[in-house]
Amino acid sequence: MAEPYLGRYATARWASRAEFDEGLRRHMLQVYNYMMLGLALTGIVAYLVGTIPALYVPIFGTPLKWVVMLAPLAFVFFFSFRLAAMSAATAQMTFWAFCAVMGLSMASIFLVFTGASIARVFFITAAMFGAASLYGYTTKADLTKFGSFLFMGLIGIIIASLVNIFVGSSAIQFAVSVIGVIVFTGLAAYDTQMIKETYAENAGIEANSKLAVFGALQLYLSFINLFQMLLSLMGQREE
Repeated sequence: MAEPYLGRYATARWASRAEFDEGLRRHMLQVYNYMMLGLALTGIVAYLVGTIPALYVPIFGTPLKWVVMLAPLAFVFFFSFRLAAMSAATAQMTFWAFCAVMGLSMASIFLVFTGASIARVFFITAAMFGAASLYGYTTKADLTKFGSFLFMGLIGIIIASLVNIFVGSSAIQFAVSVIGVIVFTGLAAYDTQMIKETYAENAGIEANSKLAVFGALQLYLSFINLFQMLLSLMGQREE
């Protein structure tokens, strides 16, 4: 479905397929650049807060930790409902703020896991994500048929994770992590193809600038969640 789908829009809105392909390439490059810069910002904030007690204790040693942990979810909902009303500049600023807040919420991994294992899992995540996203970009298969399955898997992960906060079962955590790796790897491919199709449906510099930010957010979330699931499975804990 993907290639014929894109071909119809390329014919309708661009002078040639080559022009469409070049525009798509620039758009995807912008998406990946935003995502990588967002990951870098998250990593820097997480490292600084997680390794400096003067920053970590006032946050995670008080009820403020719940605000920090839930704030990223609030940002995602805000982004989803307000994107259409935002300017491109506002969308970018909101994205950077979200990445910084996510860094705060992830700072505790530097107290739980060794630095070496965090780095190792990050590179494993990057390899898996890169392969999945490349597949989503290049495949001619229609990945939309997997959308419902992946969404239901995501809902199941969220529910099981919330339950496990109170149960504290290592078996549930292991199952959630394994399923999470599958779901978020699939989402990396699925979201990449959806970003291509969304670009094909929308023309205009302002619209595509905002869509690039939102696409970066989607891929960023898949990467972050895949990283957390792999870290839970493969990370070496501090003794």
